[in-house]
Amino acid sequence: MATEKLGGCAKFFASSKPYLAMISLQFGYAGMNIITKVSLNQGMSHYVLVVYRHAFATAVIAPFAFIFERKGQPKITFPVFMQIFILALLGPVIDQNFYYAGLKLTSPTFSCAMSNMLPAMTFVMAVFCRMEKINMKQVRCIAKVVGTLVTVAGAMLMTLYRGPIVEMFWAKHPHNKANGATSTGSLDKDWFLGCIFLIIATLAWASLFVLQAKAIQTYKNHQLSLTSLVCFIGTVQAIAVTFVVEHNPSVWRIGWDMNLLAAAYAGIVTSSISYYVQGLVIKKKGPVFATAFSPLMMIIVAIMGSFILAEQIYLGGVIGAILIVIGLYSVLWGKHKEQIESKVADEIPLPVKDGQSSVISGLNMMDVTNDFSEEKYVQKEDFKNNKASSVVISMPIAEPLTKDNKEGKA
Repeated sequence: MATEKLGGCAKFFASSKPYLAMISLQFGYAGMNIITKVSLNQGMSHYVLVVYRHAFATAVIAPFAFIFERKGQPKITFPVFMQIFILALLGPVIDQNFYYAGLKLTSPTFSCAMSNMLPAMTFVMAVFCRMEKINMKQVRCIAKVVGTLVTVAGAMLMTLYRGPIVEMFWAKHPHNKANGATSTGSLDKDWFLGCIFLIIATLAWASLFVLQAKAIQTYKNHQLSLTSLVCFIGTVQAIAVTFVVEHNPSVWRIGWDMNLLAAAYAGIVTSSISYYVQGLVIKKKGPVFATAFSPLMMIIVAIMGSFILAEQIYLGGVIGAILIVIGLYSVLWGKHKEQIESKVADEIPLPVKDGQSSVISGLNMMDVTNDFSEEKYVQKEDFKNNKASSVVISMPIAEPLTKDNKEGKA
């Protein structure tokens, strides 16, 4: 009996690992938002923070890439280098700088809510790049389109309407109302600008996921190497941007304070450990499972922010966040159904017409993590038949025609 109980506990723990891992990651991401907000409020330049963050990330990831992936490294040609260069520009430079600028002008909870727009924006980008097809006769496509529209509506509501302050039952801030009345105009202006920055950051993040598909094909078995290269080149680009924007040398000064903690925490936890853990979860449970946990981060940040930062939560933000989460799960549901259908399609016979190839493509979308999620494209081989207009090919695929058969038909 004791052995059976131990076996049952071991099985339960093994099945719970992905859930515990993703919940732990959401706490890690939430801590990053809170610590970063404190650092930015104390006057740290977000340009410098991006440099230090990705310098820490490169220092942590590169040794593992060298140890585990040094064999069979892909050749870095000019097209491959340009792919990595653009990925670094979109991720470490544009996405992170705009995200931190928006975080400074708004709040951690608001920033986390906006980041939940990522799957919807990635879907829109994939449609424009012809990586996703829309067929409004299919329920999954309707779910993705409706979810995208609801997500955009929630983001617009959060941007254009703040509303009254929602008082949390565990933390009351009566002084905020008096202070808010004197500077409503400037607060609204900063809030709107912060919203625009966060939307730009999410667009850059979505573009990174879409454009990452080509680079992942090259670095299919060397993802740590790809991550370390992107972080390293992103660090160099961020240094160049900081030198152009920040002319005061004192901004680079960092000591044993909150600024160092913010840079090290973001680089090690959210740009290094999260990549590895999230990759393991995606490999076992799929990208939809990993992305579904992102709203949990927003809840954790809202609770932590109200305690630590005395953060104000507005009615417009609450309603908008609810709409964004509803849209998020609608898009994820449509994506999940699409993955199930593609698996079923792989198991049944496929009709192949003359001179045509059957191509099945699927875009795998991720959270909240500062993680590089993996897009997979499965392309079926072309099969030609000069006489029949269509032929059913069952798995396993039949052998190609021999030379004698070809000569006889010719």
